[in-house]
Amino acid sequence: MHGPILVTWLLALLTAAAGATCLVRLRHSPCPAGAHRPRTRESDAAEALMGLGMAAMAVTGATVPAAVWAALFGLPAAAFLLAAAHAPAGRAHRLHHAVGALAMTYMALAMAAPPGGPPHHHPAGLGVPLLTGVLLLYFGGYTLWAGSRLLRTPAGTVAIGTAGLPHACRLTMGIGMFAMLLTM
Repeated sequence: MHGPILVTWLLALLTAAAGATCLVRLRHSPCPAGAHRPRTRESDAAEALMGLGMAAMAVTGATVPAAVWAALFGLPAAAFLLAAAHAPAGRAHRLHHAVGALAMTYMALAMAAPPGGPPHHHPAGLGVPLLTGVLLLYFGGYTLWAGSRLLRTPAGTVAIGTAGLPHACRLTMGIGMFAMLLTM
């Protein structure tokens, strides 16, 4: 990231907290009993990876080789794309996780690219401006959607960890992705 150091650390703290919360939910969730429980565990695992990965990428950035980031996020992206292609149940949610993982891979590869880049490269930032803009629109819209879902949860459920907590984590992840893309 290329923003102020305070913003970088606050983003890392926010996304690490969301990722850790998803990891705790994954660890303490009961065995799959209902039809939706395997997908919930899958979401918790994906969101834990994304939150902790965003925190690590925000802090370490280009000091970690791009190949490491590409493997860390590219492999789950491929898995989510395959799962979405073969299982209609939960397809939209898996596609969202694939877009998130692909966006993280894109940001890692953009950070590793030499400054200046190809002739069509925008000199003020990293990556391809059109692709970055599309991802900003996607995650900006997703953040608004996740925030509206959080507002519809019953009062007090975020504090006690029931229905609102997954929505709060998703909102945090959307904000984190938007901020990381914005500071590229």
